[in-house]
Amino acid sequence: MSDAYIALADGRVLEARARAPGRTRGELVFTTAYTGYEESLTDPSYAEQILTFSYPLIGNYGVRSERFESDSVQPRAAIAREMTSDVADWLASEDVPAVDHVDTREIVTTIREHGAMACGIAAGADATPEDAVAEMEACKPMSDHTEIGAQVSVTEPTVHEGGGTADIALIDCGAKGSIISSLTERGADVHVLPYDATPEDVAAVDPDVLFISNGPGDPENFVAAQEIVDEFAGELPIAGICLGQQVVASALGGSTKKMAFGHRGVNQPVKDLRTDRVVMTTQNHGYTVDDTGPLEVTQVNVNDDTVEGLDSEELDVITRQYHPEANPGPHDSLDFFDDVLALADDTQPVVAD
Repeated sequence: MSDAYIALADGRVLEARARAPGRTRGELVFTTAYTGYEESLTDPSYAEQILTFSYPLIGNYGVRSERFESDSVQPRAAIAREMTSDVADWLASEDVPAVDHVDTREIVTTIREHGAMACGIAAGADATPEDAVAEMEACKPMSDHTEIGAQVSVTEPTVHEGGGTADIALIDCGAKGSIISSLTERGADVHVLPYDATPEDVAAVDPDVLFISNGPGDPENFVAAQEIVDEFAGELPIAGICLGQQVVASALGGSTKKMAFGHRGVNQPVKDLRTDRVVMTTQNHGYTVDDTGPLEVTQVNVNDDTVEGLDSEELDVITRQYHPEANPGPHDSLDFFDDVLALADDTQPVVAD
């Protein structure tokens, strides 16, 4: 007899086995990553989502905190074909529902055919299908999570010292820890500012580069970050990753749109239009840049031609839709962080208007 239920927006309720009890709701998405479940489960970009693993066995090398990308599990729930006790116990300790013994191939196919959708989960001895349906019906669209940044951002400025070769003002919209370490390992001091920081907060750092991080949800909800980009564009070099690329493009006159089911995995091929070189990348996003404004498209996704890289020599802007820091995934594009540090060379002091 099943003790867990997954309610989908298409009207179906799937039976499963409860591995960590609870009731929750979120946008149902999937990742094709076959390693890195610890990194995925602690990636802030999964906030307000229910994460389905397409790889059939999750947990086969345990759980180690040194691999975490943040201080806590970020998805609202996790679904797997088979989940080890190590992962199930970890999720239970964080009060994150988890289920397995379900056909994840069917779930992935459903998402690919119908798009990311509202989902409800009820797991535990007293769970009922009706509980899961009630959760699903209460699920809000991602665009309605207008304050999602507050869930994943620092609340006070923090500094990660790397040697003082450059000062990076990083707007934390839900930054993965390995983005910060990728910069500090190259000698930069990273000043992490809250998602709702002001131009005055950035000016107080007097940075060499403004960096907009990855994060969850709709980039149009990160209004403060867009205002900062607009304030310093042309005055300060600007870099961004994932949601950061979307925020930068929107702030400079472009626009974004929601994708059907997004890119989430470690095997997304990206082509550099200047060199014709193709690299494999790690990705986790459900929105993409639609109109690039004044920015030049320099990289595209080989599978669907979505924008993967934007540059502007005039404005000193470089952004990437994928995750150059990987974790998990290939390290083909780590040189992006060298390019970010190169932007710092000719920076002049900045003052907020």
